[in-house]
Amino acid sequence: MSKRWSYKVMEVKPAFTGLKSASIEEQLNQLGLQGWELVSVLHAGLGAWLYLKKEQ
Repeated sequence: MSKRWSYKVMEVKPAFTGLKSASIEEQLNQLGLQGWELVSVLHAGLGAWLYLKKEQ
C-alpha cells in the first residue's frame, strides 16, 4: 500500500526589523512536533517559501 501525504506551504516574509531566525526556527520546531518535515525552500525576493510534508 502506498503512503499518503499531507502538504503545507509556509511563506516567510521579512519583518520591518529583518528576518528573525529564532522565530522561524521556533515555528519549524513546532511543526516538527506535529509531524511535519521540511522538504524544500524556494527563495522569493527577500522572503522564502517553505514546503513541508507529513504522512497521514
